[in-house]
Amino acid sequence: MRLDKYLKVSRLIKRRTIANEACDAGRVLVNGKPARASYEVKPSDIIEITMGTRVVRVEIISVQEFAAKNDASGLYRILP
Repeated sequence: MRLDKYLKVSRLIKRRTIANEACDAGRVLVNGKPARASYEVKPSDIIEITMGTRVVRVEIISVQEFAAKNDASGLYRILP
Protein backbone atom coordinates (compact mmCIF):
# COMPACT_ATOMS: atom_id res chain seq x y z
CA MET A 1 0.00 0.00 0.00
CA ARG A 2 1.19 3.51 -0.77
CA LEU A 3 2.44 5.61 2.14
CA ASP A 4 -0.06 8.43 1.59
CA LYS A 5 -2.98 5.99 1.53
CA TYR A 6 -1.73 4.21 4.67
CA LEU A 7 -1.52 7.53 6.54
CA LYS A 8 -5.14 8.24 5.61
CA VAL A 9 -6.50 4.74 6.34
CA SER A 10 -4.73 4.64 9.72
CA ARG A 11 -6.00 8.16 10.41
CA LEU A 12 -2.55 9.48 11.29
CA ILE A 13 -3.28 12.24 8.75
CA LYS A 14 -6.85 13.22 8.01
CA ARG A 15 -6.79 13.49 4.19
CA ARG A 16 -4.75 11.77 1.52
CA THR A 17 -3.93 15.05 -0.23
CA ILE A 18 -2.48 16.44 3.00
CA ALA A 19 -0.49 13.22 3.48
CA ASN A 20 0.81 13.59 -0.08
CA GLU A 21 1.84 17.22 0.56
CA ALA A 22 3.58 16.25 3.82
CA CYS A 23 5.59 13.59 1.97
CA ASP A 24 6.54 16.06 -0.77
CA ALA A 25 7.69 18.59 1.85
CA GLY A 26 9.96 16.00 3.51
CA ARG A 27 8.02 15.91 6.79
CA VAL A 28 7.48 12.13 6.62
CA LEU A 29 10.39 9.75 7.21
CA VAL A 30 10.26 5.98 6.81
CA ASN A 31 13.03 4.05 8.58
CA GLY A 32 14.93 7.33 9.03
CA LYS A 33 14.86 8.39 5.36
CA PRO A 34 12.58 10.91 3.61
CA ALA A 35 9.89 8.98 1.74
CA ARG A 36 7.76 9.78 -1.27
CA ALA A 37 4.00 9.34 -1.15
CA SER A 38 4.34 6.36 -3.51
CA TYR A 39 6.59 4.40 -1.10
CA GLU A 40 5.19 0.89 -0.49
CA VAL A 41 4.81 0.43 3.27
CA LYS A 42 5.09 -2.93 5.00
CA PRO A 43 4.73 -4.18 8.57
CA SER A 44 7.65 -3.28 10.88
CA ASP A 45 8.40 -0.01 9.02
CA ILE A 46 8.96 2.96 11.34
CA ILE A 47 7.17 6.16 10.24
CA GLU A 48 8.13 9.54 11.67
CA ILE A 49 5.81 12.48 10.95
CA THR A 50 6.73 16.07 11.83
CA MET A 51 3.66 18.22 12.50
CA GLY A 52 4.86 21.68 13.44
CA THR A 53 7.03 21.21 16.54
CA ARG A 54 5.52 17.83 17.34
CA VAL A 55 7.05 14.59 16.06
CA VAL A 56 5.01 11.37 15.95
CA ARG A 57 6.85 8.05 15.61
CA VAL A 58 4.88 4.87 14.90
CA GLU A 59 5.65 1.30 13.93
CA ILE A 60 3.38 -0.32 11.35
CA ILE A 61 1.72 -3.46 12.72
CA SER A 62 -0.52 -4.32 9.78
CA VAL A 63 -1.49 -2.98 6.37
CA GLN A 64 -5.17 -3.04 5.35
CA GLU A 65 -6.97 -1.38 2.46
CA PHE A 66 -9.84 -0.25 4.69
CA ALA A 67 -10.22 0.20 8.43
CA ALA A 68 -13.18 1.29 10.52
CA LYS A 69 -12.63 4.29 12.77
CA ASN A 70 -12.45 2.05 15.86
CA ASP A 71 -9.93 -0.32 14.22
CA ALA A 72 -7.62 2.32 12.75
CA SER A 73 -5.43 2.64 15.85
CA GLY A 74 -4.73 -1.11 15.71
CA LEU A 75 -2.79 -0.68 12.46
CA TYR A 76 0.18 0.96 14.22
CA ARG A 77 1.96 1.24 17.56
CA ILE A 78 3.12 4.62 18.89
CA LEU A 79 6.82 4.72 19.78
CA PRO A 80 8.40 7.01 22.42
